[in-house]
Amino acid sequence: MKRIDLIEQGAFKDSDFASLLVHESPYMKVLNFNFEPGQTLPLHSHDIEGEVAIGVLEGSGAFLSADGEVPATPGSVLVADIADPHGIRADTRMRVLVTIAPPI
Repeated sequence: MKRIDLIEQGAFKDSDFASLLVHESPYMKVLNFNFEPGQTLPLHSHDIEGEVAIGVLEGSGAFLSADGEVPATPGSVLVADIADPHGIRADTRMRVLVTIAPPI
């Protein structure tokens, strides 16, 4: 078992979103991404089988997809095939937790 304090360890950067590797195993990868207002994880996809879950811990913005945008607010989670285009945009200071299974 391992415990990570995302508030203590997860930094924010002015130049680009910040990332923290929370956990990696043969089964999954967990990342913390922190965004300042206006920063994005651009729409992208991965040519592999698997799923991605993006959960909003604090702040607000939008989940991005090939079909457009949907609100991303605290407590909301986007789950998608990792081959489907996905991304996120921050409208306020935003902290998200991303789980990828299997890891890439």
